[in-house]
Formats: sequence, structure tokens, C-alpha cells
Amino acid sequence: MLYLSLSVLLAVVVCGIFAPYLAPHDPSFVDFSHKLESPSWDYPLGTDQLGRCLFSRLLYGTRVSLGLALLIVVACLLSGLLIGCLSGYSGGWIDHAVMRVCDAVLAFPSLILAISLIAVWGAGWKQMAIALVIVQTVYYARFVRGLVINLKQQTYVTAARVCGTNPVRILMRHIVPNMLPPLLVVVTLEIGWVIMDISALSFIGLGIQAPTAEWGAMINEGKSFIRSHPRLMIAPGAMIFVMVALLNLVSDAFGENKGFGSPLRRKSKST
Repeated sequence: MLYLSLSVLLAVVVCGIFAPYLAPHDPSFVDFSHKLESPSWDYPLGTDQLGRCLFSRLLYGTRVSLGLALLIVVACLLSGLLIGCLSGYSGGWIDHAVMRVCDAVLAFPSLILAISLIAVWGAGWKQMAIALVIVQTVYYARFVRGLVINLKQQTYVTAARVCGTNPVRILMRHIVPNMLPPLLVVVTLEIGWVIMDISALSFIGLGIQAPTAEWGAMINEGKSFIRSHPRLMIAPGAMIFVMVALLNLVSDAFGENKGFGSPLRRKSKST
């Protein structure tokens, strides 16, 4: 299952990367003479209300949704690693203070908090990315902190401390490398969550703005035609479903393959 899911996922990613070469039309080109056309050889999935090629927009939407999700997850991972390692290894009042801040952020549903921040800063992909990084870093920080607390009790870490090894060297050489496998499992799962968050925020007009092709924004644009041309919503919705399902399958399969079991589900992130 791991190799099958990973193969399909890589195929989708490759299609997004090479979208400029695979897309039959410019995704932003408006042609009212071809609006709402049915699927054909020229337009494999038809056109939308502005005459834009739906298939081309889905391909470019893969680049936008997945690329932005990766950017957000990497930023969350790096900041979460820094905060979690500092909190978990230091302990004492530093750990207490950091965890109280995390608890304060976790008291609010992440998507609601992100919407509140974007409402203050204004709509746009940069504001959305910063808001998601802020509200989701705490999950990585708490997860990393738990791993650090567990690993720093291991014999080889104790031996390194007794030998007078610098704490930074202990973290970089003995602790962080041993955190990478479980972190990889969680990060793979988190990419799917972030894609859904991006799509949700773009759907309500707070994320990616027109005319950029993005799956959530495409669903929003097609909702007025749900009865007459449901494919305008079904196609981007199916892409979100497929991408998130593949990421979940890869994450679960990788976790079970490495003996971690299914990755931690973010029940607290439900809105």
C-alpha cells in the first residue's frame, strides 16, 4: 500500500510541477465564446463560467495548493523544532512558560483563530500563510517536546551529558536525528490538513485570490452553477479528496512500516 499510494502521489505532484507543459491552455485566459462548454478534445474537462479550461486550472491548482502547503508545513516544522527542543530539553520555567502559551493557542480551534488573524490583517495568500504558521506551530512544538523529553532520558544522551558534551551538539547529533522518522509520518499527514485549511480559507475568500487557480477558490467560483454544471465544483473537490486521501494513506503506511502505528490525529483541530 505504501508504494502504490506513494507512486500515485508522486504522479500527481509531477503533473503539478510540469503543469506549464501538460496544460492545454492558459489557466487564466478568459474566453466568453467558450464559456461553460462540455468536455471535449480541446477542453478535457470543459470550461468554466469565464471560458477558462477547467483541466488546466486543476493542474495549476496542484502547484498552488501543494506548493503553499509544503511552504507552510516546512515553516511550522522548523519553528516547532526550535521551540519544542528548547522547551523539552531545558525544562523548568522555560518549559512551563512555553507550554502555557501553547495551551492558550490550543484553546481555540485552529481554523477559527486563523480566520480571526486574517480578518485583522486582510485577505491574501501571504496573510493566510502567516496565520496558519502561527496557529499550527504549537502542534509541532508540543509533539517535538514530547519526543525530546523521551529521548533525553535515553542512556546514550545521559552518557553524552556526563562527558560534558554541549547541549546543542547533543540535540543535533543524538536527539533530532532520532526524531526524524516519527516527524516524517506526522508531517506527511499535516500536509493534507494544511491543504484542506488552504482550500477552506480560499473558499470563503480569505486565502488565494482570483484569478489564481486554487482548488478551494475554484469550488467557490463554481458554487453558483452547482445545479447546471456541477463539474465546476466536483472536479476541484475531487482533487482535494484524492490528494488528502493519498497523503493519509502514505502517512499511515509509512508509520506502520516503521513501527509507529497510525500517526497522531489532530482531533483538537476540528472546527
